[in-house]
Amino acid sequence: MAAGRALAMTALVAGLSGCGLLSGDDGASKSKAMDETDAIRIVLNADQPDLSKGVLYDAQAPLDFNVGFGRHGIACAGSTFQEGITPLGTFKVNAILSPTKFEMDPSLVTKSGKSEVELRQNLFRDMNAIDFKGDGETGEYGAGYISLAPVENTDQPFRFNTYDGKFRWYSFAIHGTNDDSRVGKAVTGGCINVNQAALKTLLNTVELGDEVVISSDSPCLS
Repeated sequence: MAAGRALAMTALVAGLSGCGLLSGDDGASKSKAMDETDAIRIVLNADQPDLSKGVLYDAQAPLDFNVGFGRHGIACAGSTFQEGITPLGTFKVNAILSPTKFEMDPSLVTKSGKSEVELRQNLFRDMNAIDFKGDGETGEYGAGYISLAPVENTDQPFRFNTYDGKFRWYSFAIHGTNDDSRVGKAVTGGCINVNQAALKTLLNTVELGDEVVISSDSPCLS
């Protein structure tokens, strides 16, 4: 990302699906004009999920991409965490994971209780090997996972843990999918999903500390 960008600070969240959270200020609950001071802006449309869009500003040219979100709706900024609900607010990137990339805020490495080498080798693989729906299908994060932490310090059910025998991490994120037809729909466990082409550009462009603003003009749950 461009040097000198004002980067936001703080912690992160989670749900069993690996997605979900809340935080930010109420102003973020209403969509604002796309602004190049943000690395990524995402605007959700609860009534017409296929109109939900994101913009990445630090690609060679601004990249517009479609997004999906939580199957139970959109949470107002600062509201209580619930599984399956996508929070509005301002977030910072605190980890970038894929089969070939591992970048993580050092404080998260410490919290994990694992070495960076072990996390690099196993974390994303283990996370993406979990069958969340119990239908035998894995790989639901697609080719990568960009973890987001709320800028405002907020109590959250964040934790590293073991689920179904796999060491994993409960957080809120932008991630890929094993089925691009799920993008543009309200079907996730709370995270933002994107298609594989968009995810590839995000993984190659986004850096730790970059800011992501998620907003909506749709009614939100409080």
